[in-house]
Amino acid sequence: MPKAEAEKTRCPWCGTDPLYVKYHDEEWGVPSFDDRHLYEKLCLEAQQAGLSWITVLKKREAYRKAFFNFDVKKVAKLSDEQVEVHMSNEGLIRHRPKLMAIRDNAIATMAVQKEFGSLSAFLWEFVGGKPVTNRLKSYREAQTATAASEAMAKALKKRGFKFLGPTSVYAFMQSVGMVNDHEISCFRYKPVSKL
Repeated sequence: MPKAEAEKTRCPWCGTDPLYVKYHDEEWGVPSFDDRHLYEKLCLEAQQAGLSWITVLKKREAYRKAFFNFDVKKVAKLSDEQVEVHMSNEGLIRHRPKLMAIRDNAIATMAVQKEFGSLSAFLWEFVGGKPVTNRLKSYREAQTATAASEAMAKALKKRGFKFLGPTSVYAFMQSVGMVNDHEISCFRYKPVSKL
């Protein structure tokens, strides 16, 4: 990592792992309205359940390769047998229900797109269409779930999404910029009016 990059003040949770630092600097907390990206992040958060995010992040490219770069239409067409093949893929977290959830979540995403026009429109409505900015002195002050993440998790479950409870949904909301939980001392913190 170049010296100037190393000297930037960051949220300490990303440590010094170059992959984690890049994720923090370029993706985490950046508002995303792209359905493919939102579907991917929902699926990856579902894979994380019970594990650390860095574990999933290191396997992200393997998931993209195995699941058509999270092309919703292609993934939705997978049979149980085609998903089962991935149980032997060492690049993935080999947990059958979680792998099946990727296909199930694709089917659910397509239903949401049909009902709401896009996955983005459906999800962003839970924060009124714009990011909620918190003022955290330490990332340890961040909530693990909120009324919005509980409402979103309930709505997702009702529509057939799997492995997405209030805590994993809140982590998703942080990652796709629905919530800005960068520490106020972090170079990535940009205040936006709190809703």
